[in-house]
Amino acid sequence: MANHASAKKRVRRNEKRAIINTARKSRIRTFVKKVEAQISAGDAEGAKAALQAAQPELYKGVAKGILHKNTVARKLSRLSARIKAI
Repeated sequence: MANHASAKKRVRRNEKRAIINTARKSRIRTFVKKVEAQISAGDAEGAKAALQAAQPELYKGVAKGILHKNTVARKLSRLSARIKAI
């Protein structure tokens, strides 16, 4: 358990950040699921639109330090390849 004031403050801060980061990750997952739903439905135009909506969210995750930039690049690459295959 934290014994100093600074360590206690750090614990409080980490709990708050964990909630924010969890919400942000959930939001990103939702956007990706929307793209995947359009792909599975075979709707190329809808999938492209959903991907364009998802890209800024994924890049925001990189900027906020939630996701690694290569992870996002790989996800976007795979999604766009699946859209092109439709």
